[in-house]
Order: sequence, then structure tokens, then C-alpha cells
Amino acid sequence: MLSPLDLSPSFGFGDRLGLATPGHIAAVKGTKFAPIFAQQSVRENTRTGRTPQQVMDDAKRAVDAAKWDSAWGADADHLKTVDDIPPFIAAGYTFFTVDPGDHVDNGADTDSVDVLKQKVAALGWDELSALYLSGSGEQAWGDFEAESLMRATVKYGRAIQHAVSMFKRLSELTDAFDFEVSVDETDSPTTPLEHFFIANELTRKGVKFTSLAPRFIGRFEKGVDYIGDLSALDVEMSKHAAVTAHFGTYKLSLHSGSDKFSVYPLVAKHWGERLHVKTAGTSYLEALRVLAKHEPELFSKIYSLGRERYETDKKTYHVSAELSKLPDTNDLPSLLEDFHAREVLHVTFGSALAQFGVELKAALVKHDDAYFDGLKKHFDKHLSLLK
Repeated sequence: MLSPLDLSPSFGFGDRLGLATPGHIAAVKGTKFAPIFAQQSVRENTRTGRTPQQVMDDAKRAVDAAKWDSAWGADADHLKTVDDIPPFIAAGYTFFTVDPGDHVDNGADTDSVDVLKQKVAALGWDELSALYLSGSGEQAWGDFEAESLMRATVKYGRAIQHAVSMFKRLSELTDAFDFEVSVDETDSPTTPLEHFFIANELTRKGVKFTSLAPRFIGRFEKGVDYIGDLSALDVEMSKHAAVTAHFGTYKLSLHSGSDKFSVYPLVAKHWGERLHVKTAGTSYLEALRVLAKHEPELFSKIYSLGRERYETDKKTYHVSAELSKLPDTNDLPSLLEDFHAREVLHVTFGSALAQFGVELKAALVKHDDAYFDGLKKHFDKHLSLLK
């Protein structure tokens, strides 16, 4: 049944091709996770040439064929403006991820105090200082001093206002829905103290949010494992979990969650049942793995195009692959194990689908058993580490 998932542990399966849901269903069946089978952002729909309704129809077709009878969700991902919302409402989506990242002031981390004072003047500073500088006692996530509060207010104040506006608009258009606020695609990490500020302000302003996606320390790049200090991340995740437990009304969300195998045990340890993990491009990479094994000529064309398009297409992603470090090999399937090749293939999916989409989908239909088996194996690994 398509419905909001509320605080159940959940897992998002993005499907850029409309052919992956059978494999997703096979992997999630019997686990604790409530699945999101229809999940696309406006950016992804633009690049794939699909509409919210088409994404929903593809997911429903697979759900009906599998006779799935448990709750499942549909995520309108990374919505940036109120004008993005209506097509997803019309298609029956149940989960709305708002991305107010354009309203985050990344300069707040390094602004001088004088500049901060000028910026907070328009953000209700008197009320906030009275609320947050009252000396509540040491918490796991820390306590505010005047400067740290100014930085949090400047950094996230307008983003919170935008999220409130998006929530109000959604509330006018539909009744029951999951609402996620995502600040993960920003230049600097969200500290646990800033996380507390965001959650508290959203709560004060009457926003009922199901999940919150901070920007964690280290690098959560697309389609590859975590890059950074795992011991430091371990400590940070425990503090973020403490903030979430303090409120008890929402769950933490891990974006760019594909293939973060070293991180999943930390997520399971600290977040418990209050978690949502979002994946997308890794299912597309599993499709390319099928081509590399069974349709090498088509794969080679897509890989060649990816090398041509990478420098342009990567501009809207946080990735660090370098073309000069791509392996020189004739073993095409091994490219799906290489950091640089995976990122190049991942972020150029729009260009690949524009030129080779018909051929790619036809090849996957031809080799549907291989795609199904590959997806199930791949997501079994994801989900087993999140137990």
C-alpha cells in the first residue's frame, strides 16, 4: 500500500531507468525496512527525460507484479521551490524531500563577528538569543555561545524559513505526508549543535518533519564508499543521534547513501531504528555492470561518452574522480570496481540516456535476469550492514 512511512526505518531505492524495482523488492523483502520504490529528484527527472507520473507508474507496475502487500513510499526528492511540488502531488507521492541548500549561507563559518552581527539583524536575533543563550547546561551536542549562535542563525536561518514555506504549501495541497529537510548538499558540515538548532527551529515553527538529512563530516560522494576519518565520523554520528533522541519526533537521513559500506555499521550502531537511507545512482551502475558483461560494445560507447562529458556533467555533484586516473584496461566489468570510473559513469547518466537510452533499456530487458540478480546481490549487501 502506498502511504507515508512515518518513523519506520526506511530505505530509498532510486530507479533512473524504470526497470530496477523488481530487484529492489527482492532485496528488501523480509527486512525491517519500509521501502521507497519511486524516488526521483527534479534534477534527475530533467536528465532522464521522465516525469513524476512516469516514475510512479514504473514503480507501481513492479509492485503490482510482485504482489507486494506492505507499506511503501514515493519520494519527491530534493524539491527546491514551491513550483516543484504540484506534479508530484498529482502523481500521488507520499514523501517530500525539501532541499533549502540554496538558502544556506556557507560564508557564516568564516565571517567576522562584525559581519555576523550585520547579517543576524534581519533574522530575529533578540528572540533567538533569549531562547538559546539561557545556559541550559552541557549537552552531548554542546551549548551555544553568542558567536556560535550567530553563525548557526546566519548559516541556516533563511534555509529554515524556506523549509517552513515549503511545508506550509504542501499542507495546503495534501493531508498526510512524510516531510524531510535536507541540508546535505552544502559546502560545510552540519555540526551537532547546528543540527539541534535546525530541528528546534523547525519544531518551534510548527513543521512536522519525518526526517532530517544533515551534511556530515568527510565526503559522501556518489556511488563510492565514504572518504574520511571513520573514527571521527563515529563520534559525530553519536552526537547527531543524541540530538535526534532528544526530540524523539523524527529520524536521521543519510543521503548519497549508495555503497557507503564502511559507514553502515556506524549508522546501525548509533541511529538504531530511527534512520532513512537514500540511494539512487548505484542501481544505474548495476545496469552498466550488466552491459559490461553482456553488451560490451554498448558499454564501451557509454564509457567513452562519459569520459567526454564528465568535466561538464560533474558540476552539480560533489565528486572527485580524475580522468587522468581512469584505468587502462580491457576488462570492462572491472571498471565498475574502480573509484574514478564509477564516478565518471555515475554523474554522466543524463548524457548517456539522452544518446543511448533506448539501446540501454532494450539491453536490460534482454538480460533482465542478470539485472535482477545483480540488484538483489548489491542491495542485500547494503541492507545486511544496516541491521
